[in-house]
Amino acid sequence: MDWTKGWRDRAWSELDKEWDVVIIGGGITGAGILRQCVHAGLKVVLVEADDFASGTSSRSSKLVHGGMRYLKNAQVRVTLESVTEREHLLKEGRGLVNRLGFLYTCLPGDQMPGWVFGAGLVVYDLMAHQWSHRSYDADDLRELCPPVTIPGLRGGFRFFDAQTDDARLVLRLLRESVSGGALALNYARVESLLKTNAGQVCGVVLRDTSGDSDRQIEVKGRVVINATGAWADQLRREVGKTPRLRPLRGSHLVFPFSRLPLTRAVTFLHPQDGRPVFALPWEGAVIFGTTDVDQGSDLVTDPSISTVEAEYLLDGLKFVFPKLELTFADVSATYSGIRPVVDTGKANPSKESREHVLWDENGLLTVSGGKLTTFRIMAREALKAVRRHIGHIPFDSELPVLDAIPQEAEAACAASKFSPTQCLRLLARYGPEAAALFNASDTDLQPINGTIYQWAELRQAVRAEGVVHLDDLLLRRLRLGLLAPNGGLDQISRFRSIVQPELGWDDVRWQAEEKSYIELWNRAYRL
Repeated sequence: MDWTKGWRDRAWSELDKEWDVVIIGGGITGAGILRQCVHAGLKVVLVEADDFASGTSSRSSKLVHGGMRYLKNAQVRVTLESVTEREHLLKEGRGLVNRLGFLYTCLPGDQMPGWVFGAGLVVYDLMAHQWSHRSYDADDLRELCPPVTIPGLRGGFRFFDAQTDDARLVLRLLRESVSGGALALNYARVESLLKTNAGQVCGVVLRDTSGDSDRQIEVKGRVVINATGAWADQLRREVGKTPRLRPLRGSHLVFPFSRLPLTRAVTFLHPQDGRPVFALPWEGAVIFGTTDVDQGSDLVTDPSISTVEAEYLLDGLKFVFPKLELTFADVSATYSGIRPVVDTGKANPSKESREHVLWDENGLLTVSGGKLTTFRIMAREALKAVRRHIGHIPFDSELPVLDAIPQEAEAACAASKFSPTQCLRLLARYGPEAAALFNASDTDLQPINGTIYQWAELRQAVRAEGVVHLDDLLLRRLRLGLLAPNGGLDQISRFRSIVQPELGWDDVRWQAEEKSYIELWNRAYRL
């Protein structure tokens, strides 16, 4: 089933089937499990209370990385798994998962000697079966990255990790799963769990939260998987379990490239507490993060940065890039995400383990913890747990988690007006649907002001990517809320001219959507 006009009604009409697996949660964990279930030939449905990737999976640091700092915390297994998965995703997700060069700067007052970081890089590269790091003295490092103007720089290191558009990675996994026979539905909230007389979970009660309908339905499944990330404890309470997660907030500042001109990532230890932070060039802008603070029990879908976090991040930037004279006026956007971390009682949130967990409790399989990079490992372990409930599942663990780009799509792109780099970016994000972009009008092939996106991409997202609300489009299908000046509000009338006819919204609906987006952006994305 595609996600073109009328798709939600078609999806709701199919929910009364008997499913092998019901997945709750439309972030990277749920999307990865859905993909593996499709590979195993299972009848599977995924439901998400809000939009796909609307939680943590659109608010990460955009890194597909091994996590050097986990080595410092002796989390060797997490690092090894992550490095292996990074290399795997770089091969399969070419154009969507891209290698990124890092510079680590050794600064005055660092709590960790530079040679210790260098030793860690040796281990890091050996895990990846490569040797790509090297050291630099202060002069060479400044030549590689002129904005690093801190006095007393003692040199540093170069190494490599990778980055992605997190929300687009989720969407690609979901889209390819749907093409393989799965059902994925956003704005479908689980109101309660269905249970047998013996108290075993056997399904869910769903309610439509799109605003277009108040429908409700019972959905039966042989196995129910809780992949709701930081929100997982809320469902676990329904089977009588006590909370086991520690939701941690990570916040970021976004700068235009003109004010923080970095062509490669720069990472360093924050002078206040010695935590690693990083400035990342991403999609034409630069992201700086991240923090690690307790979110508490207020698990909102759209968390926002605190004043303390913002000041902490800006102080770090001013320490390393003093001549840029950065201020809060230079920040174009902010965003925050809530990490699902297993609570082990450590006083310092940054010391908590990033390993994932799988709990089988009264028939409810909860998969949580972990990180973006390791979603495939988490999905495979979830499938092993499913086997314990429904018997043998034929499954080839060597199947690619991401489909290869079709040759006909590559040929169509090669014959278009796009450069090879643009072609790869579009094919990696839109797959076979990219053909519509190659045939777009000259007007639609113009860039949206201040971003790498084109108007044809916006039209394609509205037409075929399951957009229900305006913020789905501007924050996740295209990342305009993070990257466009003023969150894209300067172009709102042009957005309206495309969105209204494509989605059939009347003026009253548009005005409500525009008002909601403005309020959301000002509350959660504006400093």
